[in-house]
Amino acid sequence: MTEGNTMNAAAVRIQGRVAASTGLRGVRSKAQQDKSARFNNLFHHITIELLLQSFYNLKKKAAAGVDEMTWHMYKKGLDERMADLHERVHVGSYRAQPVRRSYINKSDGRKRPLGVTALEDKIVQQATSTILNQIYETDFMGFSYGFREKRSQHDALDSIHVGI
Repeated sequence: MTEGNTMNAAAVRIQGRVAASTGLRGVRSKAQQDKSARFNNLFHHITIELLLQSFYNLKKKAAAGVDEMTWHMYKKGLDERMADLHERVHVGSYRAQPVRRSYINKSDGRKRPLGVTALEDKIVQQATSTILNQIYETDFMGFSYGFREKRSQHDALDSIHVGI
């Protein structure tokens, strides 16, 4: 059988397997209980712990953006960097950097454009996505696989195979 959504929200965790925020569970719970609820004050959920979790969820070997900062370079002095990023996000001085344009060769000789985001932008985007997923995941059906975390086209095909 295909899996449905679980009614129990999993705690948001950081790399050390320590619960990061019970506030996000509250957001998920409210989204489950009241489908017509409007969330207009989620900014305070971007915490240092969530930013850390987001950093550790990034690909460690991803290409650097215009800032030329790699994951391993950013990890040096991580606590200070996270505190600074959190402060800039909350006081409104954080600004996303331009995306570095790169081109990948295609088999037919053409080039495919690729945008490479700066590392801090990836962290903030990942944190924002985590918060928004707490709301939207409650609306998805168990057989929905598109653009969902820990679900792939292979999982969808497996589900179809079992269903058939």
